Amino acid sequence: MTYSGSQLTAVDAPLLGVNIDHIATVRNARGGRFPDPVAAALLAVEAGADIITFHLREDRRHIRDEDVQRLKAHVPVPLNFEAAVTDEMLDIIERTAPEHVCLVPERRQEITTEGGLDVLGQRSRMQDACQRLARAGCRVSLFIGADPAQIQAAAEVGAPCIELHTGALANAWWDGDAAMLAHELDRLKAGLKLGRSLGLRTHAGHGLALTQNLPVGDELVKPGQVSSTALVAALPDVSELHIGHALMGHALFVGLREAIADFKAEAVIARRQASSN
Repeated sequence: MTYSGSQLTAVDAPLLGVNIDHIATVRNARGGRFPDPVAAALLAVEAGADIITFHLREDRRHIRDEDVQRLKAHVPVPLNFEAAVTDEMLDIIERTAPEHVCLVPERRQEITTEGGLDVLGQRSRMQDACQRLARAGCRVSLFIGADPAQIQAAAEVGAPCIELHTGALANAWWDGDAAMLAHELDRLKAGLKLGRSLGLRTHAGHGLALTQNLPVGDELVKPGQVSSTALVAALPDVSELHIGHALMGHALFVGLREAIADFKAEAVIARRQASSN
């Protein structure tokens, strides 16, 4: 079922950050100028996206430098600039001055971000980056696993926000592994609670999807199955959800405007049901 953005609202529902990287991936497959990720960002905002997320990778595999400048010039909602903790990226972020920054680990060989930052092992580097970007007027988030030691370290280096990596939870959901899913959900809940107790704003994202994203005929689909997006959105300590790949894949079938409405509705309904229990 599809909803318009005006049909469902909840004051305490998590904000939705729509990651537009894969619009650029499709564009770059042909090397031209279409489809334009900035046009997609503007449509996403019109459809109800609260934040536009993008990752400028070192190899520029999807978002390009000129995209960043056009996003800054034309998008009316906060930008969430994902980047590795390198001098090149910090320089670009300082010049761009996005409202939000999410610092992430990055390896050239990876298909997507595979894990969280090692804040403990790079404490000085992370502290310097947080201070530098705060001076540029950016709200900094560190993308980390739901590991108590890493969450504590994130607070100690001065990050005001953390985004907890939901990749393992999402993979367990896709695989139909109920035991692992329950384990990862408990781990996420504990991480969010710890982060909030330390005064951090707590976000979540990576790999989250809807039940209608499962393949046709998938034997893992069960009646009344709850989506990975709903499981995470229902948690009251989640302030923001950042979703890209599954949302853009869903948009191939229903259109970008409806895909955003579907993901926002999932989050709002999940949070509303959780608060009424």
